[in-house]
Amino acid sequence: MLAHVMSAAVLGVEAVLVRVEVDVVSGLPQYATVGLPDSAVRESRERVRSAIRSAGFKFPDDRITVNLAPADIRKEGAAFDLPIALGILTAIGCARRDALGAFAVVGELALDGQVQAVRGALAVGLACRRRGVATLLVPRDNAAEATAVAGMRVVAVGTLGDAVAVLNGEPPPPPPPAPAVERVVDDADLSDVRGQAHAKRALEIAAAGGHNALMIGPPGTGKTMLARRLAAILPPLSQDEVLEVSTIWSVAGLLQRRGALVDTRPFRAPHHTVSVSGLIGGGSPPRPGEVTLAHRGVLFLDELPEFQQHVLESLRQPLEDGRVAIARSRGLGDFPACFQLVAAANPCRRGCPALDRCVCTPAERDRYLGRLSGPLLDRIDLHVELPALEGAEYAGAPPGDDSATVRARVARARERQRARGAAAAVRLNAEIAGRLLRRLCPIPAEAQRLLAAAMTRLGLSARGHDRVVRVARTIADLAGAEAIAAEHCAEALQYRGLDRRWRA
Repeated sequence: MLAHVMSAAVLGVEAVLVRVEVDVVSGLPQYATVGLPDSAVRESRERVRSAIRSAGFKFPDDRITVNLAPADIRKEGAAFDLPIALGILTAIGCARRDALGAFAVVGELALDGQVQAVRGALAVGLACRRRGVATLLVPRDNAAEATAVAGMRVVAVGTLGDAVAVLNGEPPPPPPPAPAVERVVDDADLSDVRGQAHAKRALEIAAAGGHNALMIGPPGTGKTMLARRLAAILPPLSQDEVLEVSTIWSVAGLLQRRGALVDTRPFRAPHHTVSVSGLIGGGSPPRPGEVTLAHRGVLFLDELPEFQQHVLESLRQPLEDGRVAIARSRGLGDFPACFQLVAAANPCRRGCPALDRCVCTPAERDRYLGRLSGPLLDRIDLHVELPALEGAEYAGAPPGDDSATVRARVARARERQRARGAAAAVRLNAEIAGRLLRRLCPIPAEAQRLLAAAMTRLGLSARGHDRVVRVARTIADLAGAEAIAAEHCAEALQYRGLDRRWRA
């Protein structure tokens, strides 16, 4: 008898529906799986056989053929265990197919019949909603994330026997109690950073407009402290962004098995030895990297010149486009990567405490920062220099505004940006494209002369010019100004220190 059960395969950070067809006919005992399965899917026959027997059913001693359609999509992982088992039991008459209507199933089986959690349940739920599948049968440990999909009926089961009972029309088992998720309280506040008022101002501008920032200064000046507090002054994620980020983390297997969705801005800080595949994504088939895991959040690269140059150059596309396109022999990957880059660097290789006590030669310092290419620096809006603090300056520095106060100003500035760019679907100043920039951000004559002089004397490129205009627009938004003024452009030009260094 032929039976089919709907399931799903995860491709990149999305899911596609897969039809699991099971044919059980008389003949010599044989079990074959076709439809481009990987080794984990082929090995499911042993898990399925043992789970069916442990659930109290007889495994058929017949010829069993399992087809995963469409056959041109690579099927990976153990999420097909449960749909295959239900297909076999349906084919031999132990389970019906009409109790739930249109439904899909994912789940890994243990040898004793327990249903274990899988990656990407949230992505599967979104795919089912797009295709009009009303019910999703998932393991209990995936119920929390699957129920986040609005309009989707989620049935959570703990064993194969429970799943068969649901298919036969029995009421589903009661959902498990909501787990007590212990939230980690981040007590890092912007007021913890002593001094560095100029850098705090730059960080506020970066948060308000979604701009990328590079902080340069000797060790111990607060670069890492400031970077780790950027996420605290960003507005909270919207509901759509929560689903977007949680889907990525679910596919990557980073969600807590029975925890809540990702409701805070991601903060990723890879080590400087990371590879291109680890940072951008890669593998065969392609998998997301750190830039995708930092989507809608912050990517912090400490000791930026220590990263391999070809790794840094791979950041150009995601910084410009907000997406990563990866081509491999076993598939194409197109991943979201709309993140905010914050980087830190010492002014010299040895990390000397101050310029007047630096034992490096000027040529060594220039060579060290010269590892950062001009095209990459053009894509970083703010170049912030942090000087070393003297003892009296550190002890007497006022604490400054706390994160909540700065976050409120950032939220107001972002609201102005959303209102201005609503017609063009632009949410942040950093996302304004070139032609749209000239329409949304007109420059007065005095500011135009200032920018023209900067391009001539400071070596500012055309891309750098546009980024200065975007930063100036953000400064105006923080000030509540309707139009960009010359003083806004002048302040924005102060954050192009590396352009002046290279020009000199």
